[in-house]
Amino acid sequence: MARKSSFSAEYKNFCRLLRSAREDSGLTQSEVAKRLKRPQSYVSKYESGERRLDVIEFLTVARVLKVLPADVLKQLVHCPT
Repeated sequence: MARKSSFSAEYKNFCRLLRSAREDSGLTQSEVAKRLKRPQSYVSKYESGERRLDVIEFLTVARVLKVLPADVLKQLVHCPT
């Protein structure tokens, strides 16, 4: 049985990059959640890979974190798998 992409090395790297971007911005999960008008568990779940983000959600998170989505994706392409 094939592994779900949410558990792939690439998706784990994506989650790690989002967590790092949040930490680099000096924001807590609760602060990000408040800006997204979501519960803190939403941030926790997408950072841990338990919840997948669609493209629009990713763009919204990137905006809140004040990072360029393209920069996150460039880093993802260069992450070792």
